[in-house]
Amino acid sequence: MTNFPNNRLSRRSFLAGTGAAAAGIAIAPKLGWSAEEAKLNFYNWDTYIGENTLSDFKKASGITVKMDLFADNDELFAKLKEGNPGYDLIVPTNDYVERMITAKMLQPLDHSKIPNFKTNISKAFQDGAFDPGRKYSMPYMWGTIGIGYRKSKVDGVPDSWKWVFDSDKYSGRVALLSESSTMLGVALKYLGHSLNETDPAKLKAAEALLTKQKKHIKVIAEDNGQDLLLSGEVDLAVEWNGDILQIMAEDDDISYVVPKEGGLVWQDTLCIPTGAPHPDNAHKFINFILDADAGAEIADFIQYATPNEAARAKMKPEYSQNPAIFPTDETLSRCESAIYLGEDVSRQRDEAWTRMLSA
Repeated sequence: MTNFPNNRLSRRSFLAGTGAAAAGIAIAPKLGWSAEEAKLNFYNWDTYIGENTLSDFKKASGITVKMDLFADNDELFAKLKEGNPGYDLIVPTNDYVERMITAKMLQPLDHSKIPNFKTNISKAFQDGAFDPGRKYSMPYMWGTIGIGYRKSKVDGVPDSWKWVFDSDKYSGRVALLSESSTMLGVALKYLGHSLNETDPAKLKAAEALLTKQKKHIKVIAEDNGQDLLLSGEVDLAVEWNGDILQIMAEDDDISYVVPKEGGLVWQDTLCIPTGAPHPDNAHKFINFILDADAGAEIADFIQYATPNEAARAKMKPEYSQNPAIFPTDETLSRCESAIYLGEDVSRQRDEAWTRMLSA
């Protein structure tokens, strides 16, 4: 078993120190790694890579990774919609992968350059309905969306979406996510519908619910609700499970729950966008990330569920058997995966979200 340090850096310290010295990851040989210029432009979520991954990769390959950050899938899609500004690797969520494939925004992968995919990735993630045969995407992390909360400030476990969507009890102490389709989807879930519902009347009801609740919401956060929760600015935050788990490691007064109505189970992926200037380097970096040791270092640091069986086998039980990271079958039975519903529905949800924001 690989032993990782317990004194995980805070998320803010990590941002200040990305690229710190390598720490013992098994390194692949440099032989044959230099056909392209030694650069890689990576567009990733905030705090979504290992503490040493980029420096380890540079040590292994000589390739320097420049990482830019996006807040949500809407921002990622908008950035690349009019053409790739120079990124080699991106990290879209499953429904956005399908949307990007349809829009011809992704290029096919060469599986012969990613041998760690077949060797290390769980069979459950070797295919995907959103990308049959994994032609365009490699699995990176997966998880749920739910409610992070400060235990000492709330009256019990917030095990229903009602706490954030349909109550004034914690008025001014709630943060929502800024991703339109996700928030409308879980609002639909609270109302008893599928989060992939397309009925305009039901979507209108979800919009009305959020609009009515807006006066009780402190902030609609761009993927930093966990920071607001940690700092004490809010007591409830709708967030991705791993983001809450990161701050749970810093503050034992914080916890996480998937509401009883169910929620979203998602899968983030590694994709090469059309027009990538360094596609060979991107393949090398993908294969490096899917290595067992590198994958374990990433998973330990960011606290999301890895689809990498070889990496999970190296982890301590606090990670590999943690139900907040790997939900129970009962929890998963109440969750759905988002699917790409077409541009008309995407536009309807964007418009509903814009109306709610401006109300």
